[in-house]
Amino acid sequence: MSAAPSRRLRGIYALDDFEPAARRHLPRPIFGYVSGAAETGASLRDNRDAFDEIGFVPRVLNNVAARSQKQALLGREWSSPFGIAPMGVSALTAYRGDIVLAGSAARAGIPMIMSGSSLTRMEDVAAAAPDSWFQAYLPPTADRIAALVDRVARSGFGTLVVTVDSAVRGNVENYSRAGFTSPLQPDLKLLWQGLTHPRWSLGTFARTLATSGMPHFENADTATRTAIVARNVVREFSGRAHLDWDAIARIREQWRGQFVLKGILHPEDGRKARAMGLDGVIVSNHGGRQLDGAVSPLRVLPAMRAAVGELPLMVDSGFRRGSDVLKALALGADFVFIGRPFNYAASIAGAAGVAHAAALLASEIDACMGLLGINRLDELGPVQLMPRRAGFPGLEGWRLAA
Repeated sequence: MSAAPSRRLRGIYALDDFEPAARRHLPRPIFGYVSGAAETGASLRDNRDAFDEIGFVPRVLNNVAARSQKQALLGREWSSPFGIAPMGVSALTAYRGDIVLAGSAARAGIPMIMSGSSLTRMEDVAAAAPDSWFQAYLPPTADRIAALVDRVARSGFGTLVVTVDSAVRGNVENYSRAGFTSPLQPDLKLLWQGLTHPRWSLGTFARTLATSGMPHFENADTATRTAIVARNVVREFSGRAHLDWDAIARIREQWRGQFVLKGILHPEDGRKARAMGLDGVIVSNHGGRQLDGAVSPLRVLPAMRAAVGELPLMVDSGFRRGSDVLKALALGADFVFIGRPFNYAASIAGAAGVAHAAALLASEIDACMGLLGINRLDELGPVQLMPRRAGFPGLEGWRLAA
């Protein structure tokens, strides 16, 4: 059994290599859902373009034999400064995908955030990987929110992440172009996709049906399980337009663990989170999946760091290389989360794929640290960066010292 995963990982030398492999493996609608972005993909493109606007200025002849990429975050030291971002329906791209991601992250010594729109019970993921975090999409009423928070606590999660950039659904026309529908429609087109992607059909979907039955959204509410083919799927995952800072304050009062907000881009929202006593924020544009035209989180990191002070500052959206991670840390982030590549890795090779992805990224970070001339991540700062074009936020006044 060990030979198959190794064959599937041949030719995977960087995180970007997982995407074309997953494109071949997954049915077109499923791949389109994971890879897709809102409207024209402007935010998706800017997430990558922002990295290209910054260059490194390394130092040489520093003894870098003692390199360590360990990073402290929320009361724990992690093996590397990156983790796995929350991704919905991961169990539709890989068999027991949420548990695969969580368990692989635990073995790699990095955090994994379980998505509230997953197809696996939160209790099962917490049992398999107790250090995982849970990301909640809040229900529409205060009593249901309180019940969900209680369930997360009972499940054993110590860190609650609330995503706040989805008051309404983004314009998801590209999912429709790819043939992905919510609810999932088991029609002749989907049947053809299954027949032409037999490894996914047998290894993921049929295996899931045989062991667990039709997949359900398990964690949107304490009392509701919604099948992926149910007509009320959209209704169950909408209804957040009325949520405001008062709802966050009520959760802060109720929740006794670490509490993180995900999906902020404006420094004023960072200040509010800090003033409310939250334990951290994740700067994010939802991987380009919500508001098209929202700026890359990389561009607001310096201003967000100034706004939140010492509050743990995390970031996601568009990260693919170890050099990307180090650029974010140099701009003020404490930690980086990465989504799609880990989803693709799990889809093509399960736990072996996720382990390979984490190892590739850690190896790149190690090499970049040595070439930059640093041994510890806290040595990073704007001094190692130079804007390739004038005007990158936080680097406008960059001058090479004489």
